[in-house]
Amino acid sequence: MTIGIHLFDIYRSANIGIFLKTNDDFCFVPRGLAITKQEKISSLLQTETVPISIAGSRLLGPLMAINNKGVILSRLAEDEEIETIKSVTGLKVGRLPSRFTSVGNLITANDNGALISDVFGEESRETIESVLQVPAKKLRIANYIQVGAMISSTNAGAVVHPTTSESELNHIRSSLKVEPEPATINGGVPFVSSGFLGNSKSILVGNQTRGGELVIIGRAFSP
Repeated sequence: MTIGIHLFDIYRSANIGIFLKTNDDFCFVPRGLAITKQEKISSLLQTETVPISIAGSRLLGPLMAINNKGVILSRLAEDEEIETIKSVTGLKVGRLPSRFTSVGNLITANDNGALISDVFGEESRETIESVLQVPAKKLRIANYIQVGAMISSTNAGAVVHPTTSESELNHIRSSLKVEPEPATINGGVPFVSSGFLGNSKSILVGNQTRGGELVIIGRAFSP
């Protein structure tokens, strides 16, 4: 069965990956998001929505990295936010002990592995492995340290920055156990995570994404 791909926006922005984060069971949404919008997200992704802030911010995408096993949060996350996520989801949750706080821009993960920025030290790598319960390997994409902004992955596939090298694609295949597709989002944006939200059941993309981009994304996540 072909996975569903849906155009979407939030706060009238096509940058849906900045505000939302999902796995196969839960989609984290900003506190105060309209109930009608939450219900739409829940229906499209076939998940439960979890209203939350991270460090008091509604910019959830850059401040979280998740798979179906755990949630890595910026060290700026508040105790109450962590307890809310734990109690609602039952997932393992951990703060990353790093001065780099935009963990969502620096980590991409599925249930097979994690790719992380080479700015992280060994303590951070070990924390990521412990919380997400997968091996974590350091990588740069197209010479960018922001590997989480450059790759959007699920257990079904991955899209990556369009100038990703063949060597880097091989590292992605090896770690995440999926076939990555170079792509853009929202009419040519190469930082694919900014306009992407997906799990093994459904994909949401920013509403400025064009037909040719949708074809590539569909191919990337085909069963």
